[in-house]
Amino acid sequence: MKRRTFVKQSTLCLAGLALAPGCLLKEKPSGVTHPNLVLVFPDQMRGQALGFLHEEIVFTPNLDRFARESVVFSQTVSNYPVCSPFRASLMSGKYPPSHGVLGNCNSKSAEYGYELKTNERCWSDILKEKGYSLGYIGKWHLDNPHKPYVKCYNNTEKFAWNEWCPPERRHGFDFWYAYGTYDRHLNPMYWTTTAKRDEPIWVNEWGPKHEADLAIRYIKNEGGQFRQPDRPFALVVAMNPPHMPYDQVPRKYQELYRDIPLEKLCKRPNIPPAGTKWGDYYRRHIKNYLAMISGVDEQFGRILQALEEANLADQTIVIFTSDHGNCLGIHDKISKSNPYEESMRVPFLIRWPGKIAPRQDDLLLSSPDIYPTILDLMGFSEDIPPEVEGVSHAQLLLQGERPRPTSQLYYQIPYGLPAGGSRGVRTHRYTLVITRRPDKKDEEIILFDRQTDPFQMTNIASKRPDLVKRLINDELMPWLKKTKDPWLEQG
Repeated sequence: MKRRTFVKQSTLCLAGLALAPGCLLKEKPSGVTHPNLVLVFPDQMRGQALGFLHEEIVFTPNLDRFARESVVFSQTVSNYPVCSPFRASLMSGKYPPSHGVLGNCNSKSAEYGYELKTNERCWSDILKEKGYSLGYIGKWHLDNPHKPYVKCYNNTEKFAWNEWCPPERRHGFDFWYAYGTYDRHLNPMYWTTTAKRDEPIWVNEWGPKHEADLAIRYIKNEGGQFRQPDRPFALVVAMNPPHMPYDQVPRKYQELYRDIPLEKLCKRPNIPPAGTKWGDYYRRHIKNYLAMISGVDEQFGRILQALEEANLADQTIVIFTSDHGNCLGIHDKISKSNPYEESMRVPFLIRWPGKIAPRQDDLLLSSPDIYPTILDLMGFSEDIPPEVEGVSHAQLLLQGERPRPTSQLYYQIPYGLPAGGSRGVRTHRYTLVITRRPDKKDEEIILFDRQTDPFQMTNIASKRPDLVKRLINDELMPWLKKTKDPWLEQG
């Protein structure tokens, strides 16, 4: 197979991949019906960037319509707002100290074994055992690169980033059209189900459009070429945009924002002023960032339409979320891995027609909660492994009020220092973060009151030691003990 392939060539190799030897599924118990699942999550889409929330000027008509049919968990966070740690929490239902992915998967983290464990019991493994067809399309980013590195641009920099995922590490996904991490949105690369490590393909098309095309074909499944038609399915579509580079977006989405005065997009008080390094960075990229979100929105809408056309919408749970947000220069932060709302807060919308009543809910949803909630909703609550640390909110979704968490954890962990870095909690009102730095004796503490200071402009930790103490004792310490965090040992 040639290493560079165009769209027409790449699509030819898809037929029959899902039905390769070893992919035949178990019979479903008679009389038992379980829903399908479609999980769509773009990379680096902050929770404020949804048109219906009116927090930013952003055009998301499909998500706006989807929100009217869904439960919108408006206070969902990425507990460790970095790509690989979130993905490991999503797949394992665990917090970072337990799943071990304490940073992004690259050649540096490979020294410490930061990748999803082969023997991790993921929700996809359980669905596979239950007879589901499983498909994964897009960014995976849960394998460390190893030498000789795959030949691609982002394996020739300071760190190597991209890696093929061998079949034994795909956790039940029998249809595979994915890559590790590769930020060329207009010329993405993929490994197909049966491709070997040295057989990636490149496609001359915007990644989300190409991936939505493939997702639509998977859903419609004409001729049974992607999955077994008499089995339920779970499909993940992990788009890379709106991750940088921001200018790699089709012109038609850029045109949506062309005539909007730039300063109209820069009204938030935590955006640095023009003429500063990060203020200029924000202004240089914000229109393209929003354009990519509008592009993702259009492709998500096409996937929803495919479910309707295939008469599968009513029997399919659809989730839209993201792995983390993006500061884009806000608070002088380039993107993620910080406790500001633009970094931590992510979209989370879930629809199941006739089962889940649409509404907006301020549940403090955490990344590991997605795993048990999915399995519980799909009828497999008894199969959730005891080591899963997330909490199922299925009954809250189905029946309304249930016990709710009072806080969410925050992590930032330096490479090779599992007991170092930052730990914190986010409640409905406060964000508290404690940071330990190797070169400083004292801990740094930040405390924001988001009720009176929604843009997190003023650190009140020194003025409210009583509140700091209460949040540590009542919220942070119980979390750290529950997750057996080595950070405790250094306290």
